[in-house]
Amino acid sequence: MNECLFCNKENITTDMVYEDEIVMAFMDIDPINEGHVLVVPKSHYLDIDDMPDEELSHLMIIAKKITRAIKEIYNPDGYSIMQNGGNFNDIGHFHLHIFPRYQNDGFGWTYGNETKDVNSEIAKRIREKIL
Repeated sequence: MNECLFCNKENITTDMVYEDEIVMAFMDIDPINEGHVLVVPKSHYLDIDDMPDEELSHLMIIAKKITRAIKEIYNPDGYSIMQNGGNFNDIGHFHLHIFPRYQNDGFGWTYGNETKDVNSEIAKRIREKIL
């Protein structure tokens, strides 16, 4: 039996928002703000670059529709869409977070304060890998 939480739909204990043959979307069990939704491919992938383009495209179309619904329902100041990959994916199955954002909602992005290089050589190295 597969031990992945998101590979077994019966493990999802929150309300389903959307489901088709490729993806499912459901309420986050520990929301950052009310309306926090997870969008998950039904096939098992850890990272975004593991997903076939067709499935990723479909997932993003559904994410766009969910974002539009969240904006209409909550009238937020903005929204966040995020995904953690590799060792930072705490579930071990690709999942995209979408949640409404408000001024002073307490959500923040923290990281070390050491100086990071931003230069044309870094851009060139990345550009060469994607062209």
